Amino acid sequence: MTRLTRRQFSALAAASALTPAPLFAQQGPGGYPDRPVKLIVPFAPGGVYDSFARPWAEKVKPYLGNTVVVENMGGAGGMIGAAAAARAKNDGYTLLLGGGGPHVINPIAARKINYHWKNDFEPITVATINGLGATVNPSVPVKSLMELIDYLKKNPEKMSYASAGTGSATHLGAELFKRLTGISDLPHVPYKGGGASLVDLVSGQVKLSFVNITGQILELHKQGKLRILAMTTPQRMKGVPEIPTCEEAGLKDMIALNFTALFAPAGTPRPIVDHVANATRKLLAEPEFQKYLIASGAESSLDDTPEKTAAFLEDEHKRWGPVIKHIGLTIG
Repeated sequence: MTRLTRRQFSALAAASALTPAPLFAQQGPGGYPDRPVKLIVPFAPGGVYDSFARPWAEKVKPYLGNTVVVENMGGAGGMIGAAAAARAKNDGYTLLLGGGGPHVINPIAARKINYHWKNDFEPITVATINGLGATVNPSVPVKSLMELIDYLKKNPEKMSYASAGTGSATHLGAELFKRLTGISDLPHVPYKGGGASLVDLVSGQVKLSFVNITGQILELHKQGKLRILAMTTPQRMKGVPEIPTCEEAGLKDMIALNFTALFAPAGTPRPIVDHVANATRKLLAEPEFQKYLIASGAESSLDDTPEKTAAFLEDEHKRWGPVIKHIGLTIG
C-alpha cells in the first residue's frame, strides 16, 4: 500500500479547514443515524484507502447526521475487513470502504474467500477512481506509449516491469498491456508494496511500471524523476491533463482502474443506502474536497448511484476475469 506523504496530509488538513459545512446536520430516514457509524477500512492505517476514508469520515458528518468512526481491519488483501463488514448487522451502522482488491481481484483469484462480492453487500457509491500510469525511468529512450511498445518489441528480454506485488492492480495492469500488445518477453518483478517498487523505479533499478497514480507520483513526474507516458483511465486526469490516456495514445481497451467504493451489508434498507449515497455526493461536490482529491491523484463522480456502482462492479469483473484466468493467478 502507498502511504500518504506529508504534502498529502497537509492538503487534507487544508481541505478540512477551508471547506464550509452546513449549519445543521441532515439526518436521514427514521432519524438515522442517531449514533456513530463505523466505517471499516480493510487495510492497515496510512494507505491509499485511508486517504479517502479519513477526510470523508471527518467531513461527511453534517450531511450524514452523525459521527463516523474509522476502523482499520487489515489482512489477507482486504478479505478480513470485507468479511467482517459482510457479517455485520444490516442497520446502516457498519459500512465498508471496499475497492478493486476486496471486490474484484480477490473474488476472482482467491482460493478461499468467506464472503460474496455481490450477494453480501449493498453498493452505495463509487468514492474515488485512480488510474494507473504507464511509467518509465527517464533513462528509457521513449517519450510516448507507442514508442515504448516499439522499443519493447525491438529489445526483447532487455526490460522487465515492476509491480506492487502479485495480484495487485499494478501487476494486472501490466499483464493487460502485454495481452493487448502481444508482448510476451516482459518479465514481472513483484515487490512487497508500491513504495519499494517506486524507490527502484526512480533509481533506475527497474525501468518500467504501471504505477498507481498518487500525489507523490504526479510530483515525481513533474520533477522529471519519472516519466508518465499515458494514463489507463477512460478520460484524462484533472491533475495532469497534458498526459494522454492509453486509448488516445493508440492502445485500444487499455483501461485499468483502482477504485474505492462504499458498501453496506446486504439487506440494509434502501432509504439508508440512499441517504449515505446522497451525503457522500454532497461532500464530493465541495470545491475544496474536489481539490484535495485531484491533488492526491484521484477522480470522483458527482452523479453516482447504487445502481451505477453495481454496474461498475460488473464491468470490472468482466474486464479482469479473462486477464486473471489467462495468467493463472491464484491468491492464498
